[in-house]
Amino acid sequence: MFDKLPKPFFVLAPMDDVTETVFRQIVESCAPADLYFTEFVNVDGLQSPGRPKLLKKLRFTASEGPLIAQLWGLTPENFEKTAREISSGQLAKELGLPKGVNFVGIDLNMGCPAKSEVSNGTCSALINNRPLAEAIIKATKKGAGKLPVSVKTRLGFNEIDLTWHEFLLNQGISMLTVHFRTRKQMSKVPAEWEHAGEIVKLRDKIAPSTKIVGNGDVENRQKGEELAKQYGLDGIMIGRGVFHDPYVFAKNSPWEDRPREERIALFKKHVNLFINTWEQNQRPIHTLNKFAKVYISGFDGAKELREEIMAIESREELVRNLTTLT
Repeated sequence: MFDKLPKPFFVLAPMDDVTETVFRQIVESCAPADLYFTEFVNVDGLQSPGRPKLLKKLRFTASEGPLIAQLWGLTPENFEKTAREISSGQLAKELGLPKGVNFVGIDLNMGCPAKSEVSNGTCSALINNRPLAEAIIKATKKGAGKLPVSVKTRLGFNEIDLTWHEFLLNQGISMLTVHFRTRKQMSKVPAEWEHAGEIVKLRDKIAPSTKIVGNGDVENRQKGEELAKQYGLDGIMIGRGVFHDPYVFAKNSPWEDRPREERIALFKKHVNLFINTWEQNQRPIHTLNKFAKVYISGFDGAKELREEIMAIESREELVRNLTTLT
């Protein structure tokens, strides 16, 4: 599947409570990415009575671009079960998707630096538990069958450790995405892209068919293309850059010149789609607050208007306010 992508290909990064189906549809309508990731979903929760509450994180529509399910957790058996449900189409069917519509791959989150996940021994904590990381990858590949399995990670835990990437490249994964910071660095320092070339060299030596994707501080497509060319990367992942420009994947983004009315209109479109998608309040209104900075910016009075909008406590009131502004 990855061999059919352009070089470099561009990926919308998985961000919890951000890159759910509604926002992915908005990005797709503005300037499509080549690949999308779901929010990260816990396999141990999926294989428990709590499953119904987690399914919203995997929800998607047939009109979205190619979508990879990102998983995290602790139990290899649950990774295998979940991967099998994904590859067979069972999970897509459970989500209400028509026959033939499915995820295009499975990604394993081995990079999230959040304290709660790390203290549980998951995500970036797996950098220090390679036997478990290997067991998780093997179990996922077994359940996934022919579906590609990839890993997203960091440069290391407390310090840069390229033996970790060497280890991962020996696991037969289809794609390796590296956020160029360590877990300890969180997002407090600039991404260290100078290590990208070293990881590409490891890939060329160990697993030539594995795609390498770089992530960290990429705010526009032009910068991503420059980095991909400089370090020989197959793809570029953009996360927070999309908060500055919903057209971030466009070759020539029109966003900077979009007037106030058009920015607000796009936010209203987002809000209406959110309301129609989450009809039963599966996601509360405060989930929308973080998106105000995407649209309500770049014009006089934006800061004050954004603060006013973020104080609104009902979806209906939010729609009424945006309607009066457009």
